[in-house]
Amino acid sequence: MMHAEQWKKSKMKGYRSKRVRRRNITTVLLPRDLIIKVLLRLPVKSLVRFKSVCKSWFSLISDPHFAISHFELAAACTERLLLFEPTGTEVRSIDFNAPLHDDSASVTLNLNFLPPGSYGDLVLGSCRGFVLLQGGQSLCLWNPSTGIHKQVCDSPIVSSAMDVMFCTFLYGFGYDPSTDDYLVVQASYDVNLDPETRVEFFSVRANAWKEIEGIHLSYMNCGDDARTGSLLNGAIHWLAYRYDASMNVIVAFDLTERSFSEILLPEGFDCQFDFCHLAVLGGFLCVHLVGCDECPPEIWVMKEYKIQSSWSKKSVDVAFDKIPIEWFKLICSTKSGDIVGTDGYNGLVKCNSEGELLEHRSYSDGRGSSQMIVYSESLLSLPYDGDQAEED
Repeated sequence: MMHAEQWKKSKMKGYRSKRVRRRNITTVLLPRDLIIKVLLRLPVKSLVRFKSVCKSWFSLISDPHFAISHFELAAACTERLLLFEPTGTEVRSIDFNAPLHDDSASVTLNLNFLPPGSYGDLVLGSCRGFVLLQGGQSLCLWNPSTGIHKQVCDSPIVSSAMDVMFCTFLYGFGYDPSTDDYLVVQASYDVNLDPETRVEFFSVRANAWKEIEGIHLSYMNCGDDARTGSLLNGAIHWLAYRYDASMNVIVAFDLTERSFSEILLPEGFDCQFDFCHLAVLGGFLCVHLVGCDECPPEIWVMKEYKIQSSWSKKSVDVAFDKIPIEWFKLICSTKSGDIVGTDGYNGLVKCNSEGELLEHRSYSDGRGSSQMIVYSESLLSLPYDGDQAEED
């Protein structure tokens, strides 16, 4: 019996010794530069898991320079869709390039860092892997891939107003490469006294709000029609009503210059404001009318940025009589050029480039309308000055 135990211990010792030798050999055979090249080509989900392989990999994958290199290499092919169910029970991250009925293309995430009962009241924008959410009265930045989140402090304009009712009608979120800073932008006006728009932005790097003074903007929307900006060409774009000219326009805010400009809508375009929205489709700015059974959706794509004559109309023929759909609202396009939109409830509709229906899937039986937004997977962190972000 004693002999058998000694033999077993000797065998286990030899086995462990071989494992150590194999691990050392692997380290020698894989130089750091090669490891970096391999890891840079892996998806974010795998890299988050591989942090636990060893200390050196944890340090490498957590390095901000590695995160930037990975994002620049993979940004074009890692877009996903967040679907916030109206019941406030869960949020789904969906690979919209995969078939909609592929269950492996959808994962459930949690938002337990938001105030109880708010659960992402509004989804206000996304940029470089971060999503801007409004939970209750607070704004929050969240990276769905890493779980990092940061609460945005209250705006001094809105929070200091005692006898004034401010209507915040434009929200935006973007990145200024000249300062390596993320900006949360919002525009508001006093609904009782002064309709002149006041614009302010929150600098993540400075952890503070700043009002843009010396500008006089004549834009306003209804208080219950807050608009989320579309990010393109280093600027945030909104659809807004210009009251001094009684016309709808596209407003662009340059994140580096901190300046505004206007883009004209297509000539002859009947902009029914409540049913009209902006989006980015295949790298182009587009404006679209929500479609329903009696009125098909209408999409206009701007082929040359800021050139009104470059607007081109695109038809989408959604089979409202064949699927349980209330209306069709454009969200994004796939790598292959298919169009993805919402069905008015809690589902997605996918059409090909000719507008023909390909797929429809509902993600919940409940009523109400889900909020959706496209984001890019990333390992990026936020610049800090003061408050630190937290990780789930």
